[in-house]
Amino acid sequence: MGTAELLQFAIAGLKNGSIYALVALGFTIVYASTGVINFAQGEFVMLGGMLSWWSYSMFDVPLVVAGLMGVALTAVVGIVFELVAIRPRKDGNPLALIIITVGGSLLLSSLARHAFGPLEKSLPAFTPGPSFRVLGAAIDRQTLWIFALTAIAVVLLSLLYTRTRVGKAMRACSIDRSAARLVGVDPRSMVTLSFALAAALGALAGLATTPLTQTAFNIGPSFGIKGFAAAILGGLGNPFAAVIGGLTLGLLESMSIAFISSTFKDAISLLVLLLVLFVRPQGMFGRAVREKV
Repeated sequence: MGTAELLQFAIAGLKNGSIYALVALGFTIVYASTGVINFAQGEFVMLGGMLSWWSYSMFDVPLVVAGLMGVALTAVVGIVFELVAIRPRKDGNPLALIIITVGGSLLLSSLARHAFGPLEKSLPAFTPGPSFRVLGAAIDRQTLWIFALTAIAVVLLSLLYTRTRVGKAMRACSIDRSAARLVGVDPRSMVTLSFALAAALGALAGLATTPLTQTAFNIGPSFGIKGFAAAILGGLGNPFAAVIGGLTLGLLESMSIAFISSTFKDAISLLVLLLVLFVRPQGMFGRAVREKV
């Protein structure tokens, strides 16, 4: 295999990994605020693409406006999902909440099928034009947009957590909700905000990929599994680790295609997930937690 071909696989892996990183960030944000794995996160990816397509085709607005509408509407769905499905469970039983998110995933997928139909939908490329050539490898313009949007999302999320009072309140709730409540932070509001952010990040991933791969009502579970695997690989609860886990998983998938077979591409996520859970459950950047009894 030549250098140009290997570079092409690496670029494809980083492109997919950037999407997985956005989905993994959604898992991480919700887990940090609730201690629950939100298995509806993949449906937010689907909704981001679907609602952007709906806004673009229904209102005949510029693509950038349709994209912003799609992300905003998906964030509203995330808020409603938390208020209707998560908040009423006052006991906070993690297993019950996880089952609720699984049921919510199925409900959102079914509603999307009835609302938008079973056929695939697509959006035009953000900036049409020929691909760029780098050392013999081709990089299409939409891939550059995926890199840019992921980088912007990570930077903005970092600024939110470190430079704003809201972000610091979210971090306080993730560390100790009781202590945060004592200093005037409302944990319920922070949980609602975390679902809105997670939904927006998932929607951004769906918006970025739709011009390349199209979207449909049933794509959510695939993105959900890969995003969850990326979050576990990096270390659940750590945003930086989620990004590294996503990029690593994307590269592993792409290299498996290059050196083994494309048949095993989707199995890589499950294999990585099982290996990490068996060998290093805390992930690459997580710390093992020991309970004293």
